Amino acid sequence: MKPKVIVVMPAYNAERTLRMTYEELPKDIVSSVILVDDGSRDETLTIARELGLEVFLHNRNYGYGANQKTCYTEALRAGADIVVMVHPDYQYDPRLVPEIIEPIIKGEADVVFGSRLKKGTALQEGMPWWKYCSNRFLTWTENVTFGLQLSEFHTGYRAFRREVLESVNYAMNNDGFIFDQEIVAQVVAGGFCIAEIAVPTRYFAEASSASFAASTIYGLKILWLMLRYRLSRWKLVSGRQFVSLRARYTKLTSLN
Repeated sequence: MKPKVIVVMPAYNAERTLRMTYEELPKDIVSSVILVDDGSRDETLTIARELGLEVFLHNRNYGYGANQKTCYTEALRAGADIVVMVHPDYQYDPRLVPEIIEPIIKGEADVVFGSRLKKGTALQEGMPWWKYCSNRFLTWTENVTFGLQLSEFHTGYRAFRREVLESVNYAMNNDGFIFDQEIVAQVVAGGFCIAEIAVPTRYFAEASSASFAASTIYGLKILWLMLRYRLSRWKLVSGRQFVSLRARYTKLTSLN
């Protein structure tokens, strides 16, 4: 049976790029599109409604992580078998949805990342050198910590099997950008398989991009997360954030 694929769009001030992102989504593959507007101050909400998207509105800007929490919760509530996050800023190619879900459909992976670094052409495609270098360093750190060999962890183009989102405790995660890496740590702790496909890099005026200062703070938070993850694996600090909800439910059930 054909899986129900729901695309979620965490949106904030995306009026200039939302329409072209949506128009390039493969409608024969995507069952529905959910957009969560995180208190935008432009016409994002108006355009989303014109396009007929299922819209959920935050009454203020809570943050990128908080936006994703609503995205995943509503996608699961809508019966998604596969959830694909596509940023409405057009930085990632929406036409690649079939490729990013293919490993999940084939049973080869539970989570798939769209990597901008897999082909090794990110610099030529416009990624700033400082962002490229920090991405490489942090990816190396995360590969060592998690025991993986991925080319990039810091992508906003991701696909999840339903069971993954039902198992990881993403509600405990931060409401900011570090959410992206916290959910990766939870996926790894849960024993799920991560695959990746190569995606082109897009950098242009309308696409969202963090500043050098914001990226530096983000990088430091990732290093702190890696330390917390290792300490939790060694049982030196509480690892409640990284414990599977299903494992916790099974343990509680066995005690009753």
